[in-house]
Amino acid sequence: MSKFETIDEYTQALDGWKLEAARKLDQLVLEVAPEAQRVMKWKQPTYEDHGLLCYFVAFKNHINFGFFRGTEIEDPNGLLEGSGDKMRHVKIKSTDDINDALKQLIAFALELNRNNNS
Repeated sequence: MSKFETIDEYTQALDGWKLEAARKLDQLVLEVAPEAQRVMKWKQPTYEDHGLLCYFVAFKNHINFGFFRGTEIEDPNGLLEGSGDKMRHVKIKSTDDINDALKQLIAFALELNRNNNS
């Protein structure tokens, strides 16, 4: 079982810019996907809307903001990283990285889930 039971508990345990970034990420996801369920899965904040949508996890020097269907997402700004079969992530290194380009990726992911939940 995770040390944290809620996304809010997870976020509150962060400090410095990562605390502010986690709050902004949470707000951004809910702005794009207001019906998304906020849950802790695999010890990380996870959002579901017509299936698994996205997640974030804090590391020492960055936050990974990931997409479960990342290989299917249009990425006109080349933000997505990773080499797995399906998942991709964006490395958030400051609150400035939480912007309209990231918002667009969330919207693409949500559209994928709502149109083809496979």
